[in-house]
Amino acid sequence: MPATSPALTPARITVVGDALIDELRDATGSREFVGGAALNVAVGLAVLGHRPTLITMLGDDEPASRIRTFLNDHGVRLVECGSAHGTARAISDRTDGEPRYEFNHAARHRRFRFDDAARAALDEADVVAVSCFPFDDDHQVADLLEAIRDPEQRLVVDGNPRSGMLHDRARFQSNFERIAARSLLVKVGDEDAALLLDASLGELVSRLRPGSAAPPAHETAVLATAGRDGAAVHHGRLEVQAGIVDLPGPVIDTMGAGDATLAAVIDEIVRNGMPGTADAWSSALAGAMTVAAATVRHEGALLRTATDQPRVA
Repeated sequence: MPATSPALTPARITVVGDALIDELRDATGSREFVGGAALNVAVGLAVLGHRPTLITMLGDDEPASRIRTFLNDHGVRLVECGSAHGTARAISDRTDGEPRYEFNHAARHRRFRFDDAARAALDEADVVAVSCFPFDDDHQVADLLEAIRDPEQRLVVDGNPRSGMLHDRARFQSNFERIAARSLLVKVGDEDAALLLDASLGELVSRLRPGSAAPPAHETAVLATAGRDGAAVHHGRLEVQAGIVDLPGPVIDTMGAGDATLAAVIDEIVRNGMPGTADAWSSALAGAMTVAAATVRHEGALLRTATDQPRVA
């Protein structure tokens, strides 16, 4: 697929995290999509003109073949961690209104291994993005940190906790905060705050602001998304907000909005450098909110831009 908005110099971006089959069930039946938060970010970055690599777990089965083909079709290089439990699957059941999520054994027992190929992909990257990682596993967190050099200059993290894959909520939050303190940018959402802390998004953001765990003079930027209330960035003394963007066509599927937002912000960082002023962050957020608004006007989580035609109601 050709890039929708090619960058002048495509960046090398390595994404670490989940790839799976999303099964959506509703009153009209069942449909399957290739998905996963990390995969959505990687494919979104390819749509935006970059050369992403995805480090993820796949089994030796037919769903893995579908995922490999999908990534190849969208120009995403794949570095596989084998999965003894097969390929992950998430079921979103919306037959009676509010979605209910179920995850198979492979998704609930994730194990990332950083072999020579994975470490080479991490070393060569201008930016490393981590999304939906098992932060409640101390050993995997230690392996991740050991494998990424200069995280303060290159690491972008989205915790993306999922109740069906969460084994230890307190440990997840503790490790997530520790890695966030060493990151260039961290993304959180209102649903993350509710799941991890039973608290508001503002409280979670406060816990992630630079403190004693951060290196001297390091200021992690916190990207906070709040659904209908838009998004905000907290970066040092800067606090910048952006509302949702109204585009033609109805909202069809909000599943990929957060991943599209993160991909668009990473795109801004690799194109123009880390925003350092309120005006620069306002521009970055406006672009990200436009991408998110376009994405939710299509079924599935594939990143869209404002030039993509919305589905007709």
